[in-house]
Amino acid sequence: MIVLLGVLVVVIGFATKRNPLLVVGVAGIATGLLGGLSPGKVLAAFGEGFAGSRAVTIFAITLPVIGLLERYGLQEQARNLIARFARLTTGRFLALYLGLRQIGAAVGLTNVFGHAQTVRPLAVPMAEGAAERKYGKLPDRTREKVRSFSASADNVGLFFGEDVFLAVGSILLITGFVNTTYGTHLEPLQLALWAIPTAVCAFVVHGWRLLRLDRQLERELLTANVRDTAAVEAAQ
Repeated sequence: MIVLLGVLVVVIGFATKRNPLLVVGVAGIATGLLGGLSPGKVLAAFGEGFAGSRAVTIFAITLPVIGLLERYGLQEQARNLIARFARLTTGRFLALYLGLRQIGAAVGLTNVFGHAQTVRPLAVPMAEGAAERKYGKLPDRTREKVRSFSASADNVGLFFGEDVFLAVGSILLITGFVNTTYGTHLEPLQLALWAIPTAVCAFVVHGWRLLRLDRQLERELLTANVRDTAAVEAAQ
């Protein structure tokens, strides 16, 4: 039971808002040492874990590329593009992105979209540009709200879309566990088919929330404009 003190390290570290990477690293070292491993074996375990999941470090290549594209006007071009579509509001654009994200995840293209490669450099500027085209410069609070909805469109689309794909890890894990534990013969296709109604419901519910964003922005920004106009008139 003493090895579970590593979990306590994680809880304390996150509760005190320490660096997550440092907290997890210290917890792993503490767990290994308390479990009777030598420092060399603990280090070897870290190395094996890193070598076995090298894909998680792909961001080290993605981020510099995205930064270079942004420096040469990627976000500005995204704003200019959205300005050409007068009927494409912020909510409609994000609902469209949600659908594309979900369809892409459903066919296994989970890395085509994403926060680093799509949301920050493309989806957010286009969503903000659609709002700025109609209301002018956005307050910081409204801008953060648009960004949060942009991130949520990506998260919901990926989470509920990837289970429709037969070869996704979660589907294979469930079928393997159920077949081994209960002696059944569950096929990945069966789970994937049952994931389709859930994905459709997720799209309808969150798509409705994204479309409601247009009304929320209109109410907030028009109220703010009226307040600013009244303040200017009072000052004069």
